[in-house]
Amino acid sequence: MTKETQPRPDTPCVAVCSTTFDDICRGCGRTVEEVAQWVFMDEAQKEQVWQRILAQGYPRRNT
Repeated sequence: MTKETQPRPDTPCVAVCSTTFDDICRGCGRTVEEVAQWVFMDEAQKEQVWQRILAQGYPRRNT
């Protein structure tokens, strides 16, 4: 199974939450608004967010 075919987690959150310097979380790459609205988004909206954050190199975990 490739990375693209593996099911995604329920949320992009990686528990590295910080929006200290702007409105983008340094861990998951979502905006403050996207984080707040995540549980209310439908699957198509969540997929749009996933596509954007993956293209930008998120989610980022501290390793």
